[in-house]
Amino acid sequence: MEFKLPTETIELPSKGLLYPEGHPLASGTIEMKYMTAKEEDILTNQNYINNGTVIDKLLKSLIVTEFNYNDLLVGDKNAIMIAARILSYGKDYPIQYNREEIVVDLSLLDNKEHKVEYQRGNNEFTVTLPKSGNEVIFKVLTHGDELAIDNEIKGLLKINKNNATDVTTRLKHMIVAVNGSRERAVVRKFIDNYLLAADARAIREEYSKVSPDINLKFTYTHEDGSEEEVAVPIGLTFFWPDA
Repeated sequence: MEFKLPTETIELPSKGLLYPEGHPLASGTIEMKYMTAKEEDILTNQNYINNGTVIDKLLKSLIVTEFNYNDLLVGDKNAIMIAARILSYGKDYPIQYNREEIVVDLSLLDNKEHKVEYQRGNNEFTVTLPKSGNEVIFKVLTHGDELAIDNEIKGLLKINKNNATDVTTRLKHMIVAVNGSRERAVVRKFIDNYLLAADARAIREEYSKVSPDINLKFTYTHEDGSEEEVAVPIGLTFFWPDA
């Protein structure tokens, strides 16, 4: 006997434009199935929870479209996570904020507006640094890039536990070229020795402008009528409403 599971097509914040031509996600959509008891087993797997892979294990199980998960842009992954929660437990997400319980309507979370026109199949952006005048090309990070960043930081901490390299390591994986050179040794040397703090900030600001993502904030209205933008908390109850 053949059993069928309902699926939904989810639109990606990137619209697929930053993936190479012919990539399964270049269409700008992804197909996902509804959560089953099997996925609830994943959510309760203590090993996945302890090593921080539980969300990725869940999303991999829910995604029907076949592609290399490491290729998934971080902002697109965030949108898929929100879609998975809505499909599984509905759009209403009760949270505690400012000593009261409020319900966030996850379906109202919009994709973040980006400030540039994407060129199909091109995930590279150029910025001239305001202080030094150096020209830098950077890319929007993928899930695979995030794994590589985490692994490199952990490896450096094993060598020297006091070695804080989060900022420079992320930049080394983000920047693909400096003044026309794509040699990794040149890029890393520039970041370690010549990248001014003000220029590093400018790169992060440009990155924020161009990176596709879902806006994980909602508007909270205080008793006096003033409004505040609040980040949606992603905790245990996000996928376990009854926890």
